[in-house]
Amino acid sequence: MEINVDLEIDLSGLQCPMPLLKAKLALNGMEPHQVLKVVATDPGSEKDFYLFIEQSQHQILGFQKDEGAYFYWIQKG
Repeated sequence: MEINVDLEIDLSGLQCPMPLLKAKLALNGMEPHQVLKVVATDPGSEKDFYLFIEQSQHQILGFQKDEGAYFYWIQKG
């Protein structure tokens, strides 16, 4: 997936709610329209991230999952 990323954070091994909290902190430090790539291994992160995006100005530009990892490309609103 070709999306230009401004910041990437690897949250592998962290359990809910830490991946979402750390992603929120990263987004808070970014400028509007910048893109954050998040790597997580917690299966609950998929529901958490989509619910968070619904309630925010941010947008998920891409999502991908493989055998145990979840990848999110989030554009700051």
